[in-house]
Amino acid sequence: MNDTQNGTTQINPICRNRQAPYSYEIIQNLDTTGALLFSLITLMTIFAFLVFLEEAYYMYKKIPGSKKSIMIWINAGAPIIAITACVGMWIPRSTMFTDFTASVFLAVFIHKFQQMLVSECGGRREFLKMFSEKKLQLSTGPCCCCCVCLPRKDINSRTLFILKLGTFQFAFLRPVLMFLSVVLWTNGTFILGSSSIDGATMYINIILAIITITALWAVGIMFNLVRPSLADRNIIPKFAVYQFIVILSQLQTSIINILGTMGVISCVPPLPGPSRASYMNQQLLIMEMFLTTLLCRMLYRRKYDTLTNQEENDNLENNTVDLNSKALEEKLHYEDKIQYA
Repeated sequence: MNDTQNGTTQINPICRNRQAPYSYEIIQNLDTTGALLFSLITLMTIFAFLVFLEEAYYMYKKIPGSKKSIMIWINAGAPIIAITACVGMWIPRSTMFTDFTASVFLAVFIHKFQQMLVSECGGRREFLKMFSEKKLQLSTGPCCCCCVCLPRKDINSRTLFILKLGTFQFAFLRPVLMFLSVVLWTNGTFILGSSSIDGATMYINIILAIITITALWAVGIMFNLVRPSLADRNIIPKFAVYQFIVILSQLQTSIINILGTMGVISCVPPLPGPSRASYMNQQLLIMEMFLTTLLCRMLYRRKYDTLTNQEENDNLENNTVDLNSKALEEKLHYEDKIQYA
């Protein structure tokens, strides 16, 4: 806060050095409203995590083994982001590390969502068999939505491998780049919000943007392909929730951090501008991810109740048909023996 004395403006040292405060400084400056808000948001984080644990236990018991781990990873996206945001809210100086954890998990989350699209079609072999006569549309967002002149590709094992590689490179390279960012940040080389051409921040952010867009493009291509076939499995609202998590955790965070760095979000001691921007973003993320966790539970639980029973019935019918056919073959074989005898 600025103080004016004898015609001169004195800037609060906290606003000048722009360093994040310690946890005890945040707690000491909390009023009644702030304490209630912190308590409510923390309870929302804990409740979201408990909802995820209950959902993970249900999926572990009910969903077949090939889909089990993929579904648990996808449902963990929102609560894990909420937990990292809650830790960053209580310990402002840990924001770089909590953002690193959330970014790593988000990269794996995007790769797992693409794997889910394939597994929902019955696996790799069934996927290739189902779409062998169709063409792959490359003109889709967020990379080439306006490039309608792009040729359509045949769907085979090679194109499926390339699509999977599009998200795998993101799941591999993003953690590496974020780890490099943390190391450079501790050395003072990586500065959050810096756009200087002499620093490493701008180049790392450009590479992160390229690999992120590539991964989202690969998921978008596959979603447009499987959407008509998986409409009965709520694939459209599931994809909408997936986009909701990605946009809020990436685009919203980037916009608010830029506003804090540019001074649009002002300094309010004990929080300088950038720290206050992160503080606001973390509180928003916790509330948004709490609602997303509940929405994920509705989408994935409600559908897989019926799907599991249906799969069990199908397996039972297939086993019955196999037993009947074997019995019929044995009967015919026995009759042929009697006839020749």
